[in-house]
Amino acid sequence: MTTTARAAAPHGSVTDRRPAPRRRPSGVFACLWAGSVGVLVFWWFGTSSITGSTPGGALMGIGELCGLVASFLVCAQLLLVARVPWFERSVGFDRLVSWHRTLGTTVVLLVLTHVVLMVVGGALLDGTSLWSEVPSALARQPYLWPALVGTLLFLVVGLSSARLARRTLSYELWFAIHLTIYVGIFLAFFHQVAGGTHFVSNSVARAAWIALYAGTAAAILTWRVVLPLLDDRRHALRVSQVVPEGRGLASVWLTGSNLDDLEARGGQYFLVRFLTRGHLGTAHPYSLSMVPTSESMRFTIGALGDHSSAVAAVRPGTRVQVEGPFGRFTADRASTHKVLLVAGGAGVGPIRAVAEELLRRGHDLVVVHRARTADGLALAGEFTPSPWLRYVPVAGRRSELRYDPLDPVHLRHLVPDIASRDVFVCGPESMARAVVRSARALGVPSTAIHREELS
Repeated sequence: MTTTARAAAPHGSVTDRRPAPRRRPSGVFACLWAGSVGVLVFWWFGTSSITGSTPGGALMGIGELCGLVASFLVCAQLLLVARVPWFERSVGFDRLVSWHRTLGTTVVLLVLTHVVLMVVGGALLDGTSLWSEVPSALARQPYLWPALVGTLLFLVVGLSSARLARRTLSYELWFAIHLTIYVGIFLAFFHQVAGGTHFVSNSVARAAWIALYAGTAAAILTWRVVLPLLDDRRHALRVSQVVPEGRGLASVWLTGSNLDDLEARGGQYFLVRFLTRGHLGTAHPYSLSMVPTSESMRFTIGALGDHSSAVAAVRPGTRVQVEGPFGRFTADRASTHKVLLVAGGAGVGPIRAVAEELLRRGHDLVVVHRARTADGLALAGEFTPSPWLRYVPVAGRRSELRYDPLDPVHLRHLVPDIASRDVFVCGPESMARAVVRSARALGVPSTAIHREELS
């Protein structure tokens, strides 16, 4: 890791902590709230006052509102992970994925509420039992059959995304089930425009609803299909070599053309798809372990699952597609001249890349590298000690060491001036939580702690 082309900051001095870079105000929440309110207004003015005059009519009216809000939110849910650059720059892809999951639960609950209220309300209006209302409604309104199938698909996808199911399903099977949601969305959309009371007699509303779904589909096709294929053709990435780095870790080197056009930063990650058997079906997130050049980039990958474990067997010459870069775990987050970087497991990859960029900017670095065994200290040889970089390897299980090297007492022993440093941590979740707790206990403000999870 080179230390040339450094800034003129006085090494060894303690500078005042600058305010941490602020994220630009996000309009994502504003768009979600504005859209939801717009749907509420649309429902209010499109619902007859007679609807609420009976219990059955009132329940069906509320059920229609739940269906409309669910339809809007499912479009928002898809847009959050459609790789739209404005969304990613606003809040970061990791947070978008988190919101996508939360909205998924909300959408499933709203869809089920919509179905229950429509059935109960219809039974009250028709004076029939709940069990007879369903076949009666299906017989009178054939467009409800697609809605029924779509609802079942929503339910299956929702159950497959539950924590217990995710633990038992392979990623590939879960992803295949997840893709069926597009069929469910289309069926629900067809049901609404074909028989929805707010659309049948209102051509403007129907056109606006079609535009919402068409715009969502266009965004997905543009940023998840068309642009990645064009980038793949332009960069022509291939695996040049796979290098074992330590226990359960391997570096995958890629070569290609015009990689500087990606404008990738140390610490960011890409969604990587190896075009070979066993990897074609899904793309997985892998962090850069070096700042890319115009012709090469590198990912250091830990064997954390079936897919990542099989990466070590990928052959040189294999074509690779990437989407990205994503993530905010970059040197820009540093608010002080002095920085502590803590790496564990595969987290050494992004930490190494961030360290490279911080050194170029003239920062004073301490790198604490945690591993259970000495052969787990991957990339250790690349942290070349210098007046501006101190590398501290800490190998051994806590039961063997008989202490926790990342608790406040021992972490302060390793880094006495930690309170004056920004702290970057990347590694297993338990390790990252321990470092955050210790750093806070030692006086590091929360705004100066930057965390990247390997999950």
